[in-house]
Amino acid sequence: MYSSAVILHRSVIGPSLHTRKSFEKSEHNSAISSLLTDERSATLNVEEDIGILSLDQGMEPYKDHLRFRTGRYVEQKELIGKYEGSLEEFAQGYLKFGFNREEDCIVYREWAPAAQEAQVIGDFNGWDGSNHRMEKDQFGVWTIKISDSGGNPAIPHNSKVKFRFKHGNGVWVDRIPAWIKYATVDPTRFAAPYDGVYWDPPPSQRYEFKHPRPLKPEAPRIYEAHVGMSSSELRVNSYREFADDVLPRIRSNNYNTVQLMAIKEHSYYGSFGYHVTNFFAVSSRSGTPEDLKYLIDKAHSLGLRVLMDVVHSHASNNVTDGLNGYDVGQSSQESYFHAGDRGYHKLWDSRLFNYANWEVLRFLLSNLRWWLEEFQFDGFRFDGVTSMLYHHHGINMAFSGNYKEYFSEATDVDAVVYLMLANCLIHNILPDATVIAEDVSGMPGLGQPVSEGGIGFDYRLAMAIPDKWIDYLKNKKDEGWSMKEISLTLTNRRYTEKCISYAESHDQAIVGDKTIAFLLMDKEMYTGMSCLMEASPVIERGIALHKMIHFITMALGGDGYLNFMGNEFGHPDWIDFPREGNGWSYEKCRRQWSLVDTDHLRFKFMNEFHRAMNLLDDKFSFLASTKQIVSSTDEEDKVIVFERGDLVFVFNFHPENTYDGYKVGCDLPGKYRVALDSDASEFGGRGRVGHDVDHFTSPEGAPGVPETNFNNRPNSFKVLSPPRTCVVYYRVEENLEDGDTEELANGNKIVAADVALQEGAEEADAAIQEHIEESTLIDDIGSDKTGDVEVEMGDVSSDD
Repeated sequence: MYSSAVILHRSVIGPSLHTRKSFEKSEHNSAISSLLTDERSATLNVEEDIGILSLDQGMEPYKDHLRFRTGRYVEQKELIGKYEGSLEEFAQGYLKFGFNREEDCIVYREWAPAAQEAQVIGDFNGWDGSNHRMEKDQFGVWTIKISDSGGNPAIPHNSKVKFRFKHGNGVWVDRIPAWIKYATVDPTRFAAPYDGVYWDPPPSQRYEFKHPRPLKPEAPRIYEAHVGMSSSELRVNSYREFADDVLPRIRSNNYNTVQLMAIKEHSYYGSFGYHVTNFFAVSSRSGTPEDLKYLIDKAHSLGLRVLMDVVHSHASNNVTDGLNGYDVGQSSQESYFHAGDRGYHKLWDSRLFNYANWEVLRFLLSNLRWWLEEFQFDGFRFDGVTSMLYHHHGINMAFSGNYKEYFSEATDVDAVVYLMLANCLIHNILPDATVIAEDVSGMPGLGQPVSEGGIGFDYRLAMAIPDKWIDYLKNKKDEGWSMKEISLTLTNRRYTEKCISYAESHDQAIVGDKTIAFLLMDKEMYTGMSCLMEASPVIERGIALHKMIHFITMALGGDGYLNFMGNEFGHPDWIDFPREGNGWSYEKCRRQWSLVDTDHLRFKFMNEFHRAMNLLDDKFSFLASTKQIVSSTDEEDKVIVFERGDLVFVFNFHPENTYDGYKVGCDLPGKYRVALDSDASEFGGRGRVGHDVDHFTSPEGAPGVPETNFNNRPNSFKVLSPPRTCVVYYRVEENLEDGDTEELANGNKIVAADVALQEGAEEADAAIQEHIEESTLIDDIGSDKTGDVEVEMGDVSSDD
C-alpha cells in the first residue's frame, strides 16, 4: 500500500555527526518490529500492541496503516537517538545553531544548503561582511567564529545582525537568521523590513524567574488572550502592562490557565500571529524577551499556567523577514519547505514545512523545547493540526466520520510522525505539560498516548460546538432550537479522548463575523446596556442566553473550557486589526475594560456569571468528572437536565414557560440546594428561584431496574424552572448541620477583587486570595468532587 517513496527521511544531517545514510526496506521492517518508548518509558510492540485498536474496533480495518505510521515513528526516534544522542538532545538545536557564546567568542551557524557563499553582517561590522565570511560543510551548514574584542563580545547585545548569502544565480540577499531570538523593525518607516537582533543581555538585565510553575489542574479553564490588543487604548499593549493589568482580571475570574496568542514574531500584525516570520523570537511589538518572562512569572505567581498558541502547521511567505527567504528554488531536501504546490497553502497564502527533513525536525522540535525551557511555558495549543494531518489540508473537505477519511494515502504520515515526536518530547521535558490540538476533522487517536499508537495530545478542541451555536443564532428562531441536537453536539466526542469545549474563541470575533453577544443583541448593545433604564426584550433575552450558552457548553461539552478575552462580559463589536481598509485604526483592535468596570452597565452581569461558573468548578470539579448523564432533553418543554459529577443541571431554554414543581431525575437520594442560578439578581436576573429552599428526593421505581425509574434515574426532586434560566443543584451531606450551609443563600454573590486590578504582583495575589476565600458559592460542603460512575460519551469519530 505504501511505496518506498514515502520513507521518512533519506539523509541524516547533524552538526556533530554529519553522516549520510540511505534506509533500505529491510531496515524499515526491522524498525517496525522494535519497541516504541513514550514519555512514561512504557514500551509497545508495533506488530502486536497498538492500544487504540482495543479501544475502537472501528479502526481494526486500518491496523496496517496504524502500524505503518507507528513504525515510522519508531524508526525516526531510533535514528535520532543513534546520530544525536536522544530526542531531548536533538531538540537543543538552539545551542548549536544561531548565535551562541562560547569561550572567548561568538559562534554563528546557519543551515542554508542552497547558498554558494555566506557572510554575517550587522551593526558590529558596519554591514560589511567581507571580513566575516562563513565556511560551509558538506551538509549545508555555514559556520563562523567571531573572537571577542578587548575582552568583550565582538557583537554587542541588542545590536542588529543579518545573514547575507549568494545563491545560484549569483545574487546576494540579506536574511534574518533563522534561529534569531529577537527581531525588530523601525516603527517610523512604513513597511520597513525587520532586522535580526543579537540578544545576550548581561546578568544584571536578564530576568530571573522567581515563582515555580503551578500544579497541573484537574481540568483547564483557559482564558485565550492576545497581548497586543488587550489595552483599552488605541495602541499595541505590552507584555508588562498585560501582566500587571490583565492577569489579575483573569485570576479574579477564577480561570486557571492563560493561552497566549501571537507570541512569536510575525511581521504582519493583522495575521493574528498565525503567519510567523521568526520562530524563536518574541513579538517585539509588545516588548523584549525579558518582558515576556516577567509576564509568565507573574502569571505563575497568581497560580495561572501559561500555554502558547504555537504555529508549526505553516510559515509566513514573507521572503524579506521570514524563513521563506531561505528558499531560493532549491529541492525540498535542501529547504525548510516542500517544493512546488505541496509547499504552498492556497487558502492561507503561506509555506508548508517538509516534515521529512532532518533539519526541519531539528528546527521545530528545538523550537518547542526553547519556549518550554527558556520562557517557562506550561504547554501548547497547536494551531492548524488538520492542515498538517492531510495532504489536502482539509480544504473543501466535509469530514463525515468515515474512517477512510482518516487512514489512507491522503494522510500526511510525515506530519503525523512529527506530531508524535513533538508530544513525546514535550512530555519528556515537562510531564505535566498541557498540549491541545486544533483539529476539525476528528481524527481518531489524536488524543491517545503515543505509547498506545496515538498522536499524543492531551486535549482536542471541540470545534463543532461554536459552529452549532452560530448556526442556531443566525438561522433558527428560539422555538426551533432542538434540545436533543444541542445535547448531542455537546456530548458528541470520542470516549477516552479529552476535549476542550468553547462557545466562541477568537475565530468567532474576527472581522466579518460576530461574537455571541453581538449576534444576540447587535446594535442595542450600544444603547441598551445601562441599568438606569429597563432592559429591552432584546437585551434581556441576550444576557440570559449568553449565560446559558456559555455555561451549558462548559458543563456538558468537554473536559476543560476555553473563553476568548472579553467574551466573558459580552464585549461588543468584532476584531479588526489596523489595515489600509480601516485607515490603520486600532478602534476595534482593543478591549474596552471600562464596560465591565462601570457599575451601572449590564456587562458586569455576564462577567460575574462567568466568574461564578469557574468558581463552581473550583468547588465541585465537575469538569474533571467522568460521570456525565443526560437524563432529559424535552423538546416540548425546551428543557435539558443532566448530571455532571454529583451536580444536577437544569437548563430551561423556553422563551416564555415557567415550570413550577418540575420533576428532575438524579442519582443520589437526599437533600439538594441551589449551587448556582443564572436568574439571580447578581447576574442580571429576576431572582425567581429561592436559594434557601431544600429539595428532598423521592425514590423512583425498583432499585437497580432503570426502566422503572424516572428518566432512567433512581431518584427525583422538584424544582422551579423559569424561562431562559439555568440552575445547578448540589446534594447536602447528611452529616452537616443546617448552620453550616447558611452561606448558600448568598452563594451567587461573587465579590470582585477590584484592588487586584491596580496593585502589583504581591498585592494582587493577596487580594485575589482574599476574594477566593470570601466569595464562595458554598463553603466546605464536603461534596464528592469526581464521582465514581464512568459514562461513555460514545465512539464518535468526528467533531463535525
